[in-house]
Amino acid sequence: MPKLDLDSMPQTNCTGYPPPFDAPVHGRWYRRLAPAGGLTDFGVSHVTLKPGAWSSQRHWHRGEDEFLVMLTGEAVLVDDAGEHAIRPGDCVAFPKGEGNGHHLQNRTGVDCSFVVVGGGQPLGGDYPDIDMRFTADGRYVHDDGTEYEARRI
Repeated sequence: MPKLDLDSMPQTNCTGYPPPFDAPVHGRWYRRLAPAGGLTDFGVSHVTLKPGAWSSQRHWHRGEDEFLVMLTGEAVLVDDAGEHAIRPGDCVAFPKGEGNGHHLQNRTGVDCSFVVVGGGQPLGGDYPDIDMRFTADGRYVHDDGTEYEARRI
């Protein structure tokens, strides 16, 4: 049966971010749904943000589209255009290559959750607020190209 049982799937809050960039995402818990459903052409994750948590560092992808659907709670989308409240039912699209750094922050006192779908070519991307980029082969590098020891998960 293609229906996935979220309650039977373990959540993780692992991150590959090097310190100190890992701290804001410690309250981000996620499940990778695509592998559980046998999907191979795009990624799908169910994400829960605890109060105060960020979904990621603000970032954008060179070769991958992202699409997000808010399920429960409320978060603030921070992107190049400013800050925007995101509530259940809201949908957000980030076309590949646009260079619009984005992430969600849970500034409320309760959990929020969303599903995010991504697909395309992993060509790397940028974190416009910090001295870090990510590469197509899963490395984190400083803006000058020197590597961090951490690897993307």
